[in-house]
Amino acid sequence: QVQLVESGGGLVQAGGSLRLSCAASGRTFSTYNMGWFRQAPGKEREFVGGISRSGGSTYYADSVKGRFTISRDNAKNTVYLQMSSLKPEDAAVYYCAASQHIAPSPILYDYWGRGTQVTVSS
Repeated sequence: QVQLVESGGGLVQAGGSLRLSCAASGRTFSTYNMGWFRQAPGKEREFVGGISRSGGSTYYADSVKGRFTISRDNAKNTVYLQMSSLKPEDAAVYYCAASQHIAPSPILYDYWGRGTQVTVSS
């Protein structure tokens, strides 16, 4: 059982940077692969990227590859999403989630945070 809380969202100018954090409670954080998803109004929830249990492997959606970086600090029970070169189309509610898999489908994630809003102005 893992509880997740996202933070770090806000308003940023296009081209700017923002770092999101996801803090986990519980003592099993390191046993989960972690994913970041986002959902914009009228859109399906979209896989942004994932990171393996140890942090040794990361995967990204093509739309964010080269701009976003996922990392984790298991000692702090925290996963991060560093976003740079932000575009207006990146605006969404961003969610972190925990899974036994690294997969693009939200169905395969067992635990979810409540999300944090990212707004990108142009």
